Amino acid sequence: MPKFSKIHPVSHRAENMFALVADIEQYPQFVPMCQKLVIRSRREKGDRERILADMSVAYKFISESFTSQVTLNRSKLEIEVEYVDGPFRYLENKWHFVELDHNTCEIRFSIDYEFKSKMLGRLLGGMFELVFSRFTAAFEKRADEIYGNAGV
Repeated sequence: MPKFSKIHPVSHRAENMFALVADIEQYPQFVPMCQKLVIRSRREKGDRERILADMSVAYKFISESFTSQVTLNRSKLEIEVEYVDGPFRYLENKWHFVELDHNTCEIRFSIDYEFKSKMLGRLLGGMFELVFSRFTAAFEKRADEIYGNAGV
């Protein structure tokens, strides 16, 4: 039911931003609200990789865990996340990284989700834009730390 999409330019190369977002094991170190991430399985086939992962998130008094399948498509610089189990009725999100020039790219992000609990949906649903802006800032800060401010 709730859908959100955003196109966000960043001063980093598309393949660097793809690599940063694809490195999900590192999320607890820098992604706001991500408390823990455990990889259940990983399969590679050509330029695609499928990861089954459990993520635990916490915000104030709310703590939830969910399982998702993450598909990394290196040749297209795309990441798809499909919901497997947890507090959602469904969740699907996509990342696409588009090179604009040597040091700039666009991150195209979309998410479509619905919580199983209507109360949880009302409580957290309206906060998604704020949460996304925090995520965006965290990924950009991490990219600056790893790749430098110029994105190279």
